[in-house]
Amino acid sequence: MRTQSKPTISPATGPQTRRYAFVLLDSFSMLSFASALECLRIANRMMGREVYTWTLLAEGGRTVSCSAGTSFQVDDDLVELQRDDTILLCSGISVQEATTKKLLSWLRREARKGLKIGGLCTASYSLARAGLLDGKRATIHWENADSFNEEFDEVELTKSVFVIDGNRMSTAGGTSSIDLMLKLIASDHGEDIANSVADQLIYSSIRTDQDTQRLSIPTRIGVRHPKLSMVIQMMEANIEEPISPSILAQNVGMSTRQLERLFRRYLNRSPKRYYMELRLQKARNLLMQTDMSVINVALACGFASPSHFSKCYRAHYDTTPYRERGSKSAPPAM
Repeated sequence: MRTQSKPTISPATGPQTRRYAFVLLDSFSMLSFASALECLRIANRMMGREVYTWTLLAEGGRTVSCSAGTSFQVDDDLVELQRDDTILLCSGISVQEATTKKLLSWLRREARKGLKIGGLCTASYSLARAGLLDGKRATIHWENADSFNEEFDEVELTKSVFVIDGNRMSTAGGTSSIDLMLKLIASDHGEDIANSVADQLIYSSIRTDQDTQRLSIPTRIGVRHPKLSMVIQMMEANIEEPISPSILAQNVGMSTRQLERLFRRYLNRSPKRYYMELRLQKARNLLMQTDMSVINVALACGFASPSHFSKCYRAHYDTTPYRERGSKSAPPAM
C-alpha cells in the first residue's frame, strides 16, 4: 500500500461525533454489515479522531448469528435512542421471519422522533412492513424485488445499488453498503475523506445511486449481441403478461425463425424455453418469500391455470409449487 498522509479537516467542519446503531436480525448478511462498519472505522482513522461511534443492538439483547453461522454478541436490546443517532437495520435470507412485532413497534417509535433509518440488503422489507417507506423510493437485493413489489405497492422500488430518500436509506446488499457509507461520509466530511476511505478499502469504482445493482444482460449471459439483449430485457419486463416470440422478433426487426436460431446459437435453448425459465424463477421467489396463494403466484407469472403452472414448475424444479411452499422455512442461500 502506498504511503500517504492522512487527510485532516478543521474541527468546525462536519459533525463532531455521529453514532450509528446497527440492528442485527437473525441470519443477517455479514458482508453488508461489515462493509458499512469498516467504512466508519477507517473514516475515524483518516480523520485522526473519533468522528463515528457505533453500537450493536438486537431484539432481547441476545447473541445473533449471521447467514454464515458466525455469532455476534450485541451491546443491548432495542433500547431508546437519541434524536441524532442513525439506525442501520441489517438482515439477510430470513428477513420475513426476523421482522417481529416488537421490531416493528420499535422502528415506528424511533421514526416518530425523526431519526435517520436505513435498511441494508433485505432490510427494506422490515422498513416497508413498518410503514416507513410509504411514498418513498427504496431498493432491495434483486432476489427479493419480485416479492417486495407484490407486497408493497406504496413504495417506489428501484434497481439502484442504494437509495437515500429524505431520512430513509436502503441498499441492495453486498458491497453496496460501502457506496452508501461513502456517500454519507462525504456529506459529513467531504469528498477527500470519502475517497481516502475508498482507497483504504481498495475500492476503485465508487458507485452512485444512479448505478444499478445487477450486471448488464450481456455480462450476465456472457454474450454481447444487441438484439438478443433487447429481447431478454423485454422478457424480464413482461413476466405477468408474456409476449409471444413472433412479437418479440418483430420488435427487434427479425423473423421468428431468426430469433429461434439466435437463442439456439448463444443460449442453447428456444426463446420460449428461456422465457419459461424466467417466469418460473420469479414464481419460485414469490413462493419462498411471500404468503401469496399458489394461484396468485401463477397469475403473477403469466400462467392462466394452476394446473399448467404446477406441471411446468414440476418439470423444471422436480417438485410442485405446494411442496416448495412447504419448504419455505429453508430458503435458498443468498
